[in-house]
Amino acid sequence: MDSQKTSQTIQDWVRRLPKAELHLHLEGTLEPDMLLQLAERNRILLPYDSVEAVRRAYAFTDLASFLRLYYQGTSVLCHEADFYELTMAYLRRAKADGVVHAEVFFDPQAHIERGISFAEVIEGIHHALEDGAKELGITCHLILCFLRDRPPHEAAAVLSQARPYLSWLCGVGLDSAERGHPPEWFMEVFERARSWGLHAVAHAGEEGPAAYIRQAMDVLHVERIDHGVRCEEDAMLMVRLARERMPLTVCPLSNVKLGVFSRLEDHNLARLLQRGLCITINSDDPAYFGGYVADNLLASARALQLDAQTIGVLCRNSLEASFLSPQERLHHMNQLDAIMESSGNG
Repeated sequence: MDSQKTSQTIQDWVRRLPKAELHLHLEGTLEPDMLLQLAERNRILLPYDSVEAVRRAYAFTDLASFLRLYYQGTSVLCHEADFYELTMAYLRRAKADGVVHAEVFFDPQAHIERGISFAEVIEGIHHALEDGAKELGITCHLILCFLRDRPPHEAAAVLSQARPYLSWLCGVGLDSAERGHPPEWFMEVFERARSWGLHAVAHAGEEGPAAYIRQAMDVLHVERIDHGVRCEEDAMLMVRLARERMPLTVCPLSNVKLGVFSRLEDHNLARLLQRGLCITINSDDPAYFGGYVADNLLASARALQLDAQTIGVLCRNSLEASFLSPQERLHHMNQLDAIMESSGNG
């Protein structure tokens, strides 16, 4: 079998494996062609005249420069239909990557401050998630994220707006610029959300220190850490993460694009796996970072020489770390095990 065919066979196999995506910002799936289409439809003036010009602009050196471009992109999302189309486009790509379940983030504050109602945002997303389940067979949970570089009282206000839609939400999260915005600032709003029965997750330990991971666990009482790759700075934290089986939703291509690691070969996800941590692979903002979840798995496997069994472990971890019911989780894990065994990697 020639090398090109072997490579294609591996790609197809990885995309067949049932997996969950647990760290995905819907606004970060806005591909250049859709960006321009929505800008024209909604009469939003952008400094780009072609898809190629947009792709050239998707160049940034750190989280701050990325966020400036990210929020510029959100300006074209104005109506319920826009959020519906954005979400459906992601679900179709996820289906092609073997995603059977996704727990996706959205940033209502970024839209409310532009005069877009909370209702238009969540109704567009929710109806797409419903149609995705019917048409594509992908189950989805929706996680409302608070922007940590905005005051905590704004987070409380948006949570209040979310109350009528509580049954459509799975949990709350914390994202945006991490450095200088510690998790502890959001203790009260997270406590309120958990009292309503919502799950809790938070970005921590990406550009911020390992101490933020501890805060997210001890103050916000999160059930997953988004990113978390700087946990290696704290040896005792590493032991705790492994002991408590606290999932880390790692985004390899994002980490390289934003300068957390200079190249994928330097990424620590393989070391974290070897230390017994529950590592999952995700795409973060794939339109900006160069790949969806299967691309992240394949690129990591090549750069870090991960074998097929390790790829299977990463997919199993994603299902284990999800907020699926035990029955749903077991169903997908059994499917994964069957594929692994049939290919000789069980």
